[in-house]
Amino acid sequence: MDPSSTAAGPPPSSSAGTGDAPQQHPPPPPPPQQLSRYESQKRRDWNTFLQYLRNHRPPLTLARCSGAHVIEFLKYLDQFGKTKVHAAGCAHYGQPSPPAPCPCPLRQAWGSLDALIGRLRAAYEESGNAPESNPFAARAVRIYLREVRDSQAKARGIPYEKKKRKRTQTPTPTPAAGEGTSSAAGGGGGEPTHGGGTVTVAAAPATGAPLGGSSSGTAAAAGTSSR
Repeated sequence: MDPSSTAAGPPPSSSAGTGDAPQQHPPPPPPPQQLSRYESQKRRDWNTFLQYLRNHRPPLTLARCSGAHVIEFLKYLDQFGKTKVHAAGCAHYGQPSPPAPCPCPLRQAWGSLDALIGRLRAAYEESGNAPESNPFAARAVRIYLREVRDSQAKARGIPYEKKKRKRTQTPTPTPAAGEGTSSAAGGGGGEPTHGGGTVTVAAAPATGAPLGGSSSGTAAAAGTSSR
């Protein structure tokens, strides 16, 4: 038998199976997730503190950083503060709104420093460091912040009192026709409770120039704290 007679049809085309199907492209990668304002501020604060350690004389490593170095850093930030803190001998000492300017220095507000320490304490542990060695949680740092809070409260005449939330007065219902007014006399809502006002220690300014801008600058939190 002639082998050529057994061929079943023409040979397959070399282009068979390719077709004209559109080429598949992998989906584009998702856009990077935008950091929240808190996370962005925390990252800037952390980078600022690390830069401070590098510029320290002598230079410090994070492993050698203690609560005393953190306090030194907070005092360094005062030069960028915007909160007037009157000295004990100032004529406006204890006045929250002095009638005239005075030469007393500007400081970082206690609320800004307190929030800054909170962010740095979190950033330290998020960087893989042990919580028990966290210098931002040191007892000396807590004592320093409490002293700053008390001194600023006295210098600016702002007491620390918690405010009781006032209850909204319920309107007295109107008596229906034919009903006596005596029963409606006791139906009025309770009077609002007058509590002491919540006072902010110091208006938390937008912190000093270095925060978020210069790598060698410093940073402090924006925001105020109520006690």
